Amino acid sequence: MLIDTHVHLNADQYEEDVDEVIRRALDAGVEKMVVVGFDRQTIRRALELAETYPFIYLVIGWHPVDAVDCTEEDLRWIEEIAAEHPKVVGIGETGLDYHWDKSPKDVQQELFRRQIALAKKLKLPVVIHNRDATGDVVRILREENAAETGGIMHCFSGSPETAKECVEMNFMISLGGPVTFKNARQPKEVAKEIPLDHLLVETDAPYLAPHPYRGKRNEPSYVRLVAEQIALLKEIPFEEVARKTTENALKIFEIRE
Repeated sequence: MLIDTHVHLNADQYEEDVDEVIRRALDAGVEKMVVVGFDRQTIRRALELAETYPFIYLVIGWHPVDAVDCTEEDLRWIEEIAAEHPKVVGIGETGLDYHWDKSPKDVQQELFRRQIALAKKLKLPVVIHNRDATGDVVRILREENAAETGGIMHCFSGSPETAKECVEMNFMISLGGPVTFKNARQPKEVAKEIPLDHLLVETDAPYLAPHPYRGKRNEPSYVRLVAEQIALLKEIPFEEVARKTTENALKIFEIRE
């Protein structure tokens, strides 16, 4: 059994064949999937999927790239859903993205802090997006005492040293397709150095497809390739990686079904 802890089955790329994509995931041993909604449209679609499929769960929040578009009403709406819907298992993806310049850094940081506060209020893990902003992400997690609720460093691309800092703050390190890329040195080092107790696997599909599908549409069935690569790097059986990352996901998301 595997759990894809971060997938966007609510993306337009799956509009024509989402049922077939889900079936392929189940056939590959991916028995649960966590769909992430990060604005009104994707949250609504994620809700539809979770209410259709018993093995699909939700993480909802507001993406840092679009922080400038987030209103007080949006945040209240997210809080209401997260507080009331039984399949919401986390808040996010939130964090910082300094690669794109749509939303000013100060606006991103304020929204990040508010979503950490919401996660703590609701006692849910917070799912972190970080692109070109590691220093500020780690600083804000410390300043906001995010360790109180803990969470997940989604599609982690930083150094082993940063990963260890995050683990000390009660965060899981989630690895995706890049760990399979030949030139991706840091994700491979993280996979080797971070204990299996603190690792998760994800696809971030439809993005970041693992080798040998790099550059094509990703899908949750490919999370098996991520787990296989981690097993290879750690020199342990694939079954051990699958079992432990699944246990980790069930624990962090408090999924008991």
